[in-house]
Amino acid sequence: MAPEAVSHDKMLEKIKQALRLFVLLGKKSTCQGAILVLFWAEPGSTRSYCTVAAAGSKWRRIQPDILQNVLTDVKFPRAGPIPEPDLKDLCAFTDVHGCLKLVLTFQIKDFICFGPEWSACVEAFLNVFSLANATISVQLRCKFPQQTIQQEFRASFTRRLTSAMKPSLMLDVTCRSFADKPVEKGRWCPGGHPVLGSMLPLSIPPESMDSGLYGELNMQLVTLLSPCVLHYPNLKTLLTHVKVLAYTPTNVPMTLPFAFFRNLPVYLDCRELSDPSDSSIVYTLGHKTCQEPEKRLHLLPVKQKLSMFLFLQHTDPFASQLSDVMVTDALIERHLEDILNNNRQAVTGVLHMELSNTLKAQDCRKKVEECLESAHET
Repeated sequence: MAPEAVSHDKMLEKIKQALRLFVLLGKKSTCQGAILVLFWAEPGSTRSYCTVAAAGSKWRRIQPDILQNVLTDVKFPRAGPIPEPDLKDLCAFTDVHGCLKLVLTFQIKDFICFGPEWSACVEAFLNVFSLANATISVQLRCKFPQQTIQQEFRASFTRRLTSAMKPSLMLDVTCRSFADKPVEKGRWCPGGHPVLGSMLPLSIPPESMDSGLYGELNMQLVTLLSPCVLHYPNLKTLLTHVKVLAYTPTNVPMTLPFAFFRNLPVYLDCRELSDPSDSSIVYTLGHKTCQEPEKRLHLLPVKQKLSMFLFLQHTDPFASQLSDVMVTDALIERHLEDILNNNRQAVTGVLHMELSNTLKAQDCRKKVEECLESAHET
């Protein structure tokens, strides 16, 4: 019997399941690891596959029988013989990170439809995954006829956040504005400084309970403002974008947008926020254009982006098995819309406070610069 094939709609869900499993199996280790997501076509056939593999010391203690038991419990599609990808496609990965510790492969339907739009979606998803899993470098490779993609997501600067969450968070705080260009040493901080916000308890709606979601659910808010200008307290800044990133308890990104986030500007009563794009929850802040001529000391403000990380945390003493955690993790994402709406006032209150604090800080910077300019003129 041929292996079960999955459509493009389900392909990302299978990648999520593989990442959930790999993160859970390596969560007790603080060592470095690497994950490869490889799309490839079987030579001489119309069949195409996706292989998700892990290597590195992060998973050095994994036993093969644990993996097989979990795959059976979560019903990962593995029926029938599954071919292995070409070793040449794996060598570039294993030469750097060592032998593969975990490998999962599933068949894809209609690989011809794997166009630029879908590949951009996968790239964006893996990039968001790497931001909250900074100890794991992620490689994306696509080897289809007439289409080759190779992308790597690796943290250059990281910050560890210790809270009630176990294990502690390791975030990629690299400022992408300066990551690929030479910057004078000491002039800018190359990485941001995440701020640990409130831990907000969330009530689970009855409809979600009916689907099997029980236990305690919380949301940990983390904000990150970049680029960092802490060394320049008198420098004026301008907040241009607000990005919302939501993660399941296993640190796997949730596919957005949800209606809740599309309506967030209304909930926050913030007219400056534009409607987010369809591909990601990124809001653009509208600002009035200054038509005054430049003064001698007037500098263009540094444009900043505020990232709001929403980390969901779940505890249930009756769901202690690895397979139970994976099922619950997917269930939380499936019911996130209902959960957020059920806690709308509390969630929007916390987000509004964080956004207001950022805007107030920028107003203070603006007033300081205006005072300095007035003093210089007199």
